Amino acid sequence: MSGDNIASLLYLSLLGAVIAGYFLMSHRHEMGKMAQQAMIWGLIIVGLVAAYGLWDEMQVKLPASGAVIEESGEIILPRASDGHFYMTLDVNNAPIRFLVDTGATHMVLSTQDAQKAGIDTQTLAFFRKAQTANGTVSTAMVRLDRVAYGPMLDQGVRAKVSAGEMPGSLLGMSYLNRFENISISGNKMKLTP
Repeated sequence: MSGDNIASLLYLSLLGAVIAGYFLMSHRHEMGKMAQQAMIWGLIIVGLVAAYGLWDEMQVKLPASGAVIEESGEIILPRASDGHFYMTLDVNNAPIRFLVDTGATHMVLSTQDAQKAGIDTQTLAFFRKAQTANGTVSTAMVRLDRVAYGPMLDQGVRAKVSAGEMPGSLLGMSYLNRFENISISGNKMKLTP
């Protein structure tokens, strides 16, 4: 526990003691009922403090709700907390997380993800232009040796690498066209081969 955390804990304890002292003095004639309510509030506060202190650890240890591949080969993607759908594909033996974007024409890798996939972005010719929500960006065409998702494997997949800033890579229709049907129902996207 760091010094800042200890100082915060001491401050909160002192503040709690002052508030508790005030309530004890103002309700001294109703001690039984007040003690019961104080216990309930004390447990609630301890629970909140514990949850706050352990929040980062809980976030890391809780498994992310991932996609499911049905026996039929259908892929069920859960909607993420930001409202989008994501797939993590194995691109040239590197896990790359893609935003599933049915409005994008191509599979587009961010520069960082392209480098993770073993593409030398310094030697790419960024002479193509693409229109995005953030304006026009320069792109370079690449061919990915291997793109896999579960048992599905594609080789020689064409994609683009964006020279512009991207929060992540996009999985556009050039890849999604391999599915016969794409549907959204509630908080799930279903990709049917």
